[in-house]
Amino acid sequence: MDVISAISTAAGTGGVAIIRLSGEGALSLASRMFAPDGKTAVADFSPYRMYTGKISGEGFTDYGMCVYFRAPKSFTGEDVVELHCHGGVAIARGILAKTLSLGARAAEKGEFTKRAFLNGKLSLSSAEGMIDMINAESLASVRAGEMLYNEKLSAEIKSLQDALKDVLAAVSVDIDYPEEDAGGFNAAVNAAAIAEIADKIERLASTYGAGKRVKDGVTVAICGRPNVGKSSLLNALLGCEKAIVSDEEGTTRDAVEGDLLIDGIKFSFFDTAGIRENSGAVESMGIERAKSILRSADIVLSVDDGRGEVDLSDANGEILRVFNKCDLKRSAKRFDAQVSAATGEGLEGLKNLIAGKAVGETSLDKVFIIERRHYGALLRAVQSLRSAADNAGIITQDLIAVDLKDAWDALGEITGETASEQIINTVFEKFCVGK
Repeated sequence: MDVISAISTAAGTGGVAIIRLSGEGALSLASRMFAPDGKTAVADFSPYRMYTGKISGEGFTDYGMCVYFRAPKSFTGEDVVELHCHGGVAIARGILAKTLSLGARAAEKGEFTKRAFLNGKLSLSSAEGMIDMINAESLASVRAGEMLYNEKLSAEIKSLQDALKDVLAAVSVDIDYPEEDAGGFNAAVNAAAIAEIADKIERLASTYGAGKRVKDGVTVAICGRPNVGKSSLLNALLGCEKAIVSDEEGTTRDAVEGDLLIDGIKFSFFDTAGIRENSGAVESMGIERAKSILRSADIVLSVDDGRGEVDLSDANGEILRVFNKCDLKRSAKRFDAQVSAATGEGLEGLKNLIAGKAVGETSLDKVFIIERRHYGALLRAVQSLRSAADNAGIITQDLIAVDLKDAWDALGEITGETASEQIINTVFEKFCVGK
C-alpha cells in the first residue's frame, strides 16, 4: 500500500477540515476508519459521491463525510479519498494520526500535485500556476496564475516545439541526403525558419518584466523636494490618511508605505523623505533610505511644485514627472501628469498612467511570462537557436541539430517534459504539505 495522507485545509479552527489520502489502497484504508450511515460499504462507494458517517480518530470519533475519487479521474491520477470532518485543530490532527497508524505515510510538500504531474494530469508550468493562484494577493496575480494553470503557456511552448520539430526533421533529411542540398539552398531555408522561431521566443521572453510585476506587484517611489506634497499625494492616491502632512520641512523621516489595487494589479507606494542638501542627522538617514528605495522601485513619481526636481540619478525604474498643486497654478513645463493632491484633480489619469507604465502592452488575456525559471529557459532556447541560424551553411548539419536539440530541451524544461529531478523538486518545495 503506497498511500500518502495530509490535512489539505488551512491550519486553524474552521467549519470543515479535509484529510486527503492518495494512492493504491486509499479506499481500503478509509474503510477501516469510516463507518457509513447507509448500507453501502466503503469498498462499494460510488466515485464522486459524498457519504455521511462516523470518522475514527485517535481516541475519538467525529461525524462527517467521505468521498472517493477513482483513478485515473482524480486530481493525482491515483485513487483519492477525502474525509471531511469538523474543523477543529485537534480533530483534524487526530484523524490524520489515525490514517498514519493504519499505514499511510505523511505527504511531503506538494506531493499530491507532484503525483498529478508525474501521472500526466498537468504540466510543470500548470503546477506553478496553481501555487501562484494560491499565493496571489491581487486579482491580476490570480489571473496570471490561472493562465499557467489552464495550460495556456504550455500550449504556446508546444506550438514552438512543433515548429522546431519541423526544422529538426528538415535538418535530419539534409544529414541523410546531403546531395539533395544543391548550393546550400536547404541550409538557407532552415536558417530562416530557425531565426523566425527564435524571434517568437524572444518576443515571449520580453513579456517577463511586465509579467513579473503583474504577479509580484509594482513598487512605486514618490520622491521630490520637501513640501512638494508627496505625503498628500500618497494619502490622495490611497484614499486614506496614511502619511503625516505638515508644512514643516523634514516631517517624513522614513518611508511610509501603502498598497493600492489599480486594474487588479497590486501597487505598493512609498512616500520617501524630501531630498535636500542641508539636513540634520536623523533626516539624512531618511534621505539615504529614500535613495535606496529609488534604486529598487519599478516606477518613480518625481513630484515637483515648480521649484524643480531632485537628483534622480539613483533611480533605475520608469520615471514619471508629476506636477502637484495644479489647483493653485499650472506649469508651462512638460510633465507626464499635472495633479492636485488637495482636490483630487488628475488623480485617476495618474493612476492609469502608472498602470500603463507598469505592464505596457501586456494583456491579462494573452500568454506572458511570470516565472524567472521560464524566462531563463526561453533565453537559453533563443541563444541556441541564434547559434544554429548564424552557423547554418558554415558548420555541419549534425552540429546544427545539436543546437536545435538544446533549444528543444530548454523549452521542455518549462512544461516539465525535459526538466531534471532537481528542477521538479524545487518547484514542488514551494507548495504546502496538503496540496
